[in-house]
Amino acid sequence: MNHLSLRRRTALIAAAVLSTAAFAAPAGNAAQLAPSPGSPPPDDLSSSLRLPKFAPGKYVVTLADQPLATYQGGIAGLKATKPAKGRKVNTSSPDSKAYRTFLDGRHNQVASKVGATATRHYSTAINAFAANLTSAQVGQLSKTPGVVAVTPDQLHKALDDKKPADFLKLSGESGVWSALGGNAEAGKGVVVGVVDTGIWPESASLSGPQLGTKPTAADPYQPYRSGDTIVMHKADGDDFTGACQAGEDFTADLCNTKLISAKFFGDAWLGATPPEAREDWASPRDGGGHGTHTATTAAGKAGVDVAEGGINFGTISGIAPAAKIAVYKALWTGKNDVGSGGYTSDILAAIDQAVADGVDVINYSVGSIFESSHTDPVQLAFLSAASAGIFVSAAGGNSGPYESTLDNTSPWVTTVAASTVAPYESTVVLGNGEKYAGLSTSVASAVSSKPLVTGADARTAASTEYDGSQCLPNTLDSAKVAGKVVVCDRGTGARVDKSAEVKRAGGVGMVLLNLTDQDMVADSHSVPTVHLNTPGSLSVKAYAGTAGATAELVPGNLTSKTTPYPQIADFSSRGPSLSSNGDLLKPDLAAPGVNVLAAVAPPSNDGHSFAFYSGTSMAAPHIAGLAALYLSKHPDWTPMMVKSALMTTTSDVKTATGAVNDDPFARGAGEVQPSKMLTPGLVYDSGDADWLGYLEGNGVNTGTGVPAIDPSNYNTPSIAVGQLVGTQTITRRVTAVTAGVYRATVSVPGMKAVVTPPILNLQAGQTKSFTVKLTLDTGLSNVSTSGWLTWQGANTSVRSPIVVKPTSVVAPTAVSGSGASGSASFEVTAGKAGVPIRAVGVVSAPLVPGDVPAGSADADLPNYPVTVTASTKAVQWNIKTVDPAGSIWLVLYKVVNGQMQALSFVGDGSNQASATLAAPEPGVWGVLAITLSNPPGADTTQYTMQTNVVTGGSGLTVTPSVTPTAGKPFQVTASWSGLPTSQRSTGFVEFPNRAGTVVTIN
Repeated sequence: MNHLSLRRRTALIAAAVLSTAAFAAPAGNAAQLAPSPGSPPPDDLSSSLRLPKFAPGKYVVTLADQPLATYQGGIAGLKATKPAKGRKVNTSSPDSKAYRTFLDGRHNQVASKVGATATRHYSTAINAFAANLTSAQVGQLSKTPGVVAVTPDQLHKALDDKKPADFLKLSGESGVWSALGGNAEAGKGVVVGVVDTGIWPESASLSGPQLGTKPTAADPYQPYRSGDTIVMHKADGDDFTGACQAGEDFTADLCNTKLISAKFFGDAWLGATPPEAREDWASPRDGGGHGTHTATTAAGKAGVDVAEGGINFGTISGIAPAAKIAVYKALWTGKNDVGSGGYTSDILAAIDQAVADGVDVINYSVGSIFESSHTDPVQLAFLSAASAGIFVSAAGGNSGPYESTLDNTSPWVTTVAASTVAPYESTVVLGNGEKYAGLSTSVASAVSSKPLVTGADARTAASTEYDGSQCLPNTLDSAKVAGKVVVCDRGTGARVDKSAEVKRAGGVGMVLLNLTDQDMVADSHSVPTVHLNTPGSLSVKAYAGTAGATAELVPGNLTSKTTPYPQIADFSSRGPSLSSNGDLLKPDLAAPGVNVLAAVAPPSNDGHSFAFYSGTSMAAPHIAGLAALYLSKHPDWTPMMVKSALMTTTSDVKTATGAVNDDPFARGAGEVQPSKMLTPGLVYDSGDADWLGYLEGNGVNTGTGVPAIDPSNYNTPSIAVGQLVGTQTITRRVTAVTAGVYRATVSVPGMKAVVTPPILNLQAGQTKSFTVKLTLDTGLSNVSTSGWLTWQGANTSVRSPIVVKPTSVVAPTAVSGSGASGSASFEVTAGKAGVPIRAVGVVSAPLVPGDVPAGSADADLPNYPVTVTASTKAVQWNIKTVDPAGSIWLVLYKVVNGQMQALSFVGDGSNQASATLAAPEPGVWGVLAITLSNPPGADTTQYTMQTNVVTGGSGLTVTPSVTPTAGKPFQVTASWSGLPTSQRSTGFVEFPNRAGTVVTIN
C-alpha cells in the first residue's frame, strides 16, 4: 500500500455503508484536499458549477402539456400533432403551427405570472421555455400548477478524452455492408443528426458532390436545394428539411450531398463567454474537433485514405457510409478549454430543431457532471424524439471505473459504454534487454537506442521535481533532454502536452507511464511515444534513473504478452443508475471507444486532419451508425426495436486477464455484434405508454393518467432489480421478427430463477408475454449478482442480461443508543419467515493515542488498516482529539489491486469522527487520520483512536430471535447491559445472507 488514489465515488462498494455523512474528493494530496474546520469537505467539481437552490440566473422551465412530437389531441380546437408510427413530426402543418402558437402563449402566460419573460421557446421535442429568473421567481414557478421542472441552464461537456482495422466486421463479402447492398447503400435514405461541437466541412470524410436543385430519378434519396432549404426524401417516406447556416468562416455552399445540414445554437454560451475567451467560430464550424470526429465516425464517407505523422493508417469509413449527416452545433470551445461545453438551453434548441428537421438518428456524445434525472429537460426532449421515431444514442460518461457515475440513463435513450479495439502497440526495449509493450500510434519506424532520462532528472532548475516528472510545459531543460527519450509520468496535464514539451526541449521520444493500474491511450503525439501500464511502467521508471540508461522504441509488440480485447475501458462510466434506483440496467451495451481514428478540426489538433480520440463520445456514434444501417433496411421499426436487436445479439467482453467480464454495470448487454444484429429473432419493443408508466412507477407525476408500472417491469431487453426482498416476479413481452419455437434458459448465481412459460411458439409479428420469478437462494444480501436469460429458436439466440441486488431483509444499516444498559429498536421487513436473527458482540477496543500534524502528505498520515474476513460482521473507527478545540477527519479507503483507493472523507470538522462498515466485503479496509489546523499553540493534533472489529463476543441480545413474517414490517430490539460509558461499544444484529445492522452504543 504505497499510493493513495483519491477519486470521486458516489456510492460505496456493495454492502459497505458509512453510518455518518460521507464525502468524496478528487485525485491529489489528501492533506491539500481536506476542508477547513467546520466546513463541508471539498468536492472534485468547482463549487461555481454547483448552483445553490433557487439561485438567480438562467433557467429552463418545463411545462406539462405535450410538445408537438407527442401531442395526441384533447385540447379544444387543437388537433393531434403526434406523427403516426414510423413517420416523423410535421412541424409546418397548420395543426402544428396552431398548437405551437398555443404552447408559446402558455409559456408567456406562466412566465408573466411571476413577472418574468420567456427568452426562448421550445415546442417540438419538449414543451419548455428559457428565462432569466430571480430566486423568488424560481421558487414561485416550482410551485406553479402545470410546471414539471425548473432547471438551471447548466454547462454540459463533450465526453472524450482527447484504426483502419474493421473491428466491427462491417466490410468484406460476409460483412453487414454487403448484406445491405454494399457501402454505397449502407445507411441510404437515413439522416444522422449530430448534437456536438460543429463540423469541419472540408474534411475528406465529408466530401461529396454538390447539391443539385431537384431530386434525380436514379436516386430517390439524393438531397437537393430548394431555395435556402436542403430537402431529402427518406427511407421512411418523410422528407428531411435542413439548411446550411452561414456564419463566421462558414458559407451556405459548404454543405453537399454528404453534409446536408449545418446549424448552430449558442445564445447562452456566446452570451456568457466574451470574444477574447473563445476559441471558436460563431457558426457551424467546429472549434474543437469533437463534433467532426463523432459525425464522421457515425456516417463518414467510405474508403478515405489516412496518413498522419508519417504513418499510413490505410483507409477509414463511417459506420453508415451512405447515410447523410446533419449537424447541430450546441457545444463550444473556450480558450485553453476553459468554459468549453454547451448550456442546457442551447442543447434543447438543437434537439428541438433536429426533431423538427426530421432526422432519423441523434448522436449525443455529451454529459452532465452528475447523472441527469429522467425529468431533466434534455432527457424529456429525447423522450419526445424517441416518440417521434428517432433513435437516440448517448455517451454513458467517462468517470469510470467507479460505480454510479453514468449519465444519459433514461430508458428511451440507448446508453453506450466504451470498449477497446485491437491495440496499436509498440515496444520499449531497454538497454538492459528488458522489453515492455504499450500503446502507440506515433512510432512509425524504430527510434534507435538513445539515452533514457526521467522528466524529474531532466527538469529545469526553476521546476519542482513533481512538475518535471509530469513533463509539464516549460519544465524540461533542453541541455538535459536534447537527443534523448524522456520518461514522463501520467497525471497532471494533458497527455499530448507532455510529448509537446519533450519535442520543445529537443527530445526524440517519450515513454508515458501509468503509476497505478489504468487504461492506456494511443494519442497522436508530437514525438514517437509509447504508453505503458503497471507493473512494467514502474520498472522502466526505475531503470531510467540509473546511470547510462538507454532505450529503443520499436513498432509492434515484441513481447510474449498479448492484450485481450474488447475490454471495457477503465474510464467508461459504470452503473447502477441512481435515477432508476437500480431497476433499469445501464449502460445498455458497449461499442468501440478507445483509440478511434476519425476526422477532426485541424486548427485544434496540431494541424492533423485525422486523430485518435478515446471516450464514450467515440462509442456512441458507433451505435448511432449501426442504428442508421438498421433503419435503412427497416425504416418502419421503432427506436426500441432497433435497440433491442442491438442489445440481444451482443458478444462477451473480456477482462485484462482474458476472462469473460461478468460486470453488467460496466458492459450492459455486452459488445455490439453487427454480424448478428440484422437477425434478432425476437425484439422487446416499448413506447410512450411504457415510458410514462415507468416514470409514474419512479414517483414522477406525468399528468397523463397512464398507470404506474414497477420500473423493473419496463419492457427493456435487460432485467434489473435494485432491491429484491425475498422474491419478485418480472414481466416482459417479446415480438417475433422470425417465426419459430423459442425455448428459455435462465441462470442467476445465488438466485432461483424460473421462466413462465418456458416455451414460446410465435408467428412473425406476434407478441407474447412471459414472467421471470427470482427468489433469493444462497446469494449474499445487498451484493449484486448477475446472469442471463436466453431464448433460443429459429436458428438464433436472443440474450438478455439480468442483474439483481437481493436482500434477505430491509433494515437500517446502523442504529445507536446510550448508557451502560439500554436498548435500541428499529423496523425490519424480511423476505422469508422463520429465519434466525442473531446478536454479535459487543466490542469496545482500547483507545490508542496518536497525533498528526496539519498539512501532512498522504504517505505520512496515520494509517489504521483492518483485514476483513468472511467472519467480520462490522468495523467501526472512532477518533477524538485530546484538545476539544481540535479538528479531525477520517479518510476511508479500501485496498484495490494493491493500491489504497480512497472512498470518502468522514467527519464534520469537529473534534471527533466515526466511520462504520456493515457486513463489508473481505479485503483490506482502513482509515487515515487527517487535520488541516492544529489546536492553538500546538505543533500537532493529538487524538485517541478506537478500532472496533466485530467478529464475535457477547453482551448484546436481540428479540425476536427469528423473523415472524415475510413481506410485512416488524420491530427488532437490541439490548445491552454492563457496558463502559467512557468509550464507544459496537455490536451487530445479523440477518441471513450477511445482512445486518450495526449497533453503536455511547
